[in-house]
Amino acid sequence: MIFAINAIAISLYLLAAGLQLGYLLNITQKPQRPLLLSIGLVAVIAHAYSVINIIYYQQHFDLGFYRASSLIFWFISSIGLVGCLRRPISNLLVILFPLAAVSIIASNLSAPAIVLQHDFTPGLFSHILTSVLAYSLMSIAALQAVVLGLQERHLKHHHLGRILKALPPLQTMEQILFELIWMGMVLLTLSLISGFIFIDDIFAQHLAHKTFFSIFAWCIYAILLWGRHQLGWRSQTAARWTIGGFIALMLSYFGSKLVLELLLANQG
Repeated sequence: MIFAINAIAISLYLLAAGLQLGYLLNITQKPQRPLLLSIGLVAVIAHAYSVINIIYYQQHFDLGFYRASSLIFWFISSIGLVGCLRRPISNLLVILFPLAAVSIIASNLSAPAIVLQHDFTPGLFSHILTSVLAYSLMSIAALQAVVLGLQERHLKHHHLGRILKALPPLQTMEQILFELIWMGMVLLTLSLISGFIFIDDIFAQHLAHKTFFSIFAWCIYAILLWGRHQLGWRSQTAARWTIGGFIALMLSYFGSKLVLELLLANQG
């Protein structure tokens, strides 16, 4: 059963990404928006079933590196799909959906984590939820920043390719970027506050790395929003600061997991 659900999610993710890519490459005349959203919705639902079964392992919660990645990419895909209803960000699905498909494969092929969590309190759960949502939004913002930077560079050099012509205007792309960052900052702030409240020792040795980079990322995004408001930072500058903040956030969320669960485990 779970194998079939995984296969459905992976196939539909790739199909939806292929449909949108076909439009970007001008293979199809116009984007198949209703079809794209329908396929994406079924893929996200199937992915949710996969995530629940892979994370809730033997009556414990397994938030190991690959399995947590699948959960995060499910959030990213869900947020991206919902965002398509309000904003023209369908092109981002060309990258987001294949990554979600890869996360399903990796999470199902990986071994269970050595330490399984079973005693989630409501406070700790709220911290994890806001953290994952914040990371998901900032992931989409980072991808949006990359596309925005490339778009401006090509416009300056008058390289108007097929993909560039399919993108929204530069001003709209900037608005979308900062909307994502503002929403992500709210959730990242809530994540930090809930961490200080509900985690006994947030600066403990195994959490110090995560806490430092989370605060560092928050500072980078805060400076970016200040620069946007006070100095009018746009396009390339905004893209660089967004990507810098995301790198810090990625080191916070995955850096310690990568070292502890993969590198040190292999050495042992």
